[in-house]
Amino acid sequence: MKKIIFIFLIFILSFTAVCAQDEAENEYEAGINIQDRLTVGNTTPMHGKFFTEMWEDVTSDGDVRSLIHGYNLIMWDGENGVFTHDPSVVNAIGIRDNENGDRTYLIALQDNLYYSDGTKITAWDYAFSFLLSIAPEIDEIGGHSSKKDFLFGYKEYMDGTVNYLAGVQVLEEDQLMITLSHEYLPFFFEIGLLSCSPYPISVIAPGVMVDDEGYGVFLKNEDPSVTEPVFTADLLRETILNPETGYQMHPSVSCGPYMLESWDGTTANFVINPWYKGNHDGKMPLIPNITYTLADNDTMAEKLANGEFDLLNKVTRASTVSDALKLISQGYKMANYPRTGISFVAFNGANPALQSQAVRQAMAWCMDRDELIGRYTGYYGLRVDSYYGLGQWMYAIVNGTAAAPIDPPEDENDAAAQAAYERELEQWDALNLDKLTVYLLDTNAANTLLDQDGWILNADNVREKVIDDKLVTLQFKLIYPQGNNINESLQELWVPNLEEVGIKLTMEAVPMQELVDRYIHPGEWDADLVFLARNFEGVYDPSGYFLTDENGAHAWFSTMIVDEEMYEDTVAMRQTEPGEVLEYVTEWITFMERFNETLPMIPVYSNVYFDIYSPLLQEYYISQNESWGQAIIGAWLGDAVEEEIETFEEGDEFEEGDFEFFENDGGEFFFFDGADAEIEFDDF
Repeated sequence: MKKIIFIFLIFILSFTAVCAQDEAENEYEAGINIQDRLTVGNTTPMHGKFFTEMWEDVTSDGDVRSLIHGYNLIMWDGENGVFTHDPSVVNAIGIRDNENGDRTYLIALQDNLYYSDGTKITAWDYAFSFLLSIAPEIDEIGGHSSKKDFLFGYKEYMDGTVNYLAGVQVLEEDQLMITLSHEYLPFFFEIGLLSCSPYPISVIAPGVMVDDEGYGVFLKNEDPSVTEPVFTADLLRETILNPETGYQMHPSVSCGPYMLESWDGTTANFVINPWYKGNHDGKMPLIPNITYTLADNDTMAEKLANGEFDLLNKVTRASTVSDALKLISQGYKMANYPRTGISFVAFNGANPALQSQAVRQAMAWCMDRDELIGRYTGYYGLRVDSYYGLGQWMYAIVNGTAAAPIDPPEDENDAAAQAAYERELEQWDALNLDKLTVYLLDTNAANTLLDQDGWILNADNVREKVIDDKLVTLQFKLIYPQGNNINESLQELWVPNLEEVGIKLTMEAVPMQELVDRYIHPGEWDADLVFLARNFEGVYDPSGYFLTDENGAHAWFSTMIVDEEMYEDTVAMRQTEPGEVLEYVTEWITFMERFNETLPMIPVYSNVYFDIYSPLLQEYYISQNESWGQAIIGAWLGDAVEEEIETFEEGDEFEEGDFEFFENDGGEFFFFDGADAEIEFDDF
């Protein structure tokens, strides 16, 4: 007996996609009005860094990347809270533990992966992505190459001992082998280390190919008669950074659900990638055209109401949220979700005064953070006292907003199992962030710290001190993003308090792209402090934020503030065995406490994002995704209608060719093709 059972919603959405792409027919037979363009507004301007995070990681550019790049080997399984392979990309995966402790993953790819130009994606494309990400040529052209010292043979490849990356091997067109070094294991998010998306070598490095002679992958000239290496910084500068044709701003060939059609510096337009096979849930892009552009906090709600925007993404300013929420009564929709990121003031350790922990703590005691946050974010932001975001699962568990990830024993009468469960639950309940210092406004505490650290007031009422035979004064400049009105609150709620304790601070607005470019390049700040925000990566590994200075010491990212204890704390967290969640969260708390004491940055706030959107946007589930670029897959734009639902009983039969809809006891909708079909609820 043949049965064809489909989820009712998939049928509707698939039909929507067909109708939406047919300009001649903009209605269902049932009368549903379909729109073919979604306009998305965001207050963070795009910078055109649409390739990778190796240049910068502005959230709006990251949203674009989630639209146009895809087929990562791994994905985040939110339901189980772990990384796993993406079944739409990986056909099979095997694991082998080697005698020396290295771990090898054998990955077989699906055979239906293609770029947007119809070129087949193979294991060689993933190998190229690994090699490109660690290439020193990336640093030569102003990017930040990835530090993948977790790969077997990485050190030998980078120092030139060998010319191949032994940790990545291509066995067949569809088979890739990745070996993790035992020196980096264990690693809590181990599967996350396999993260890799394919990029087209023909576009990024024409004349170059990847080869593997059985030892590991390497780059070589495609034409052996060419004696000089083709893969150079000059080549990448042209193919990636050329403002007119470079892959950074104009990724002509990609493999995500959408393709970038145009980009003018402010607005990006996208069309569906016809070669995209669907994501891990089988969802396809259904909205034919997407426009993504800059929105202004003062007018975005009004423009949503009059149809200039269909979706406002990552709204944070309190007044804007309030304006937008007034539209809910008119049928507009809203979703909110906690941010997995943080706003902060970072210190530039190139200034010897800011190498002093006492100075950094004193400046934190001078900021009226609660009042500042209240004015800027209203009820939608909360003070954070270390390097965490409200949306991080570790924080949710420790804060009590998420349950401890343990299950009670199945057998209620098993006294031993119940006792063990209760002991572990007590351990979870004991976790907290109570040891964090809460730096609220306290100029007396600031003065005491500065006095103890030897800073004295001069005739200009500015503190000074001799460091390494040079007179250093506590006069600083802070740069912040142009267009961000946080400066008004900082001027009122921080600057006067700093002046009261003998610290002078001036502020300067800088275009966001320029500010980020300075921040990610240590030594190029041309400022003493930076006000910025960042979202955390899925593979959360703060040990990777440390840079090694000329003396081999570990310094916190671009602040260049050295703290070996904090680095060791992040390594201990990273090296937790996968699955040992209690141990990991315990190590995370230790890191939070050390960061809170060392203060390479002043944590300011984390907040709740709001997405507010048109009544026409259907099936948009932002809270279940990492970005709107992911959430929009499977969503559609049109009038929703209620179908007439008839409830059937078990044993009902249909004539061949009939299509009938019904609702089962669980509220799920299905339809049958009716060919000798007989409803059996056990099948569901």
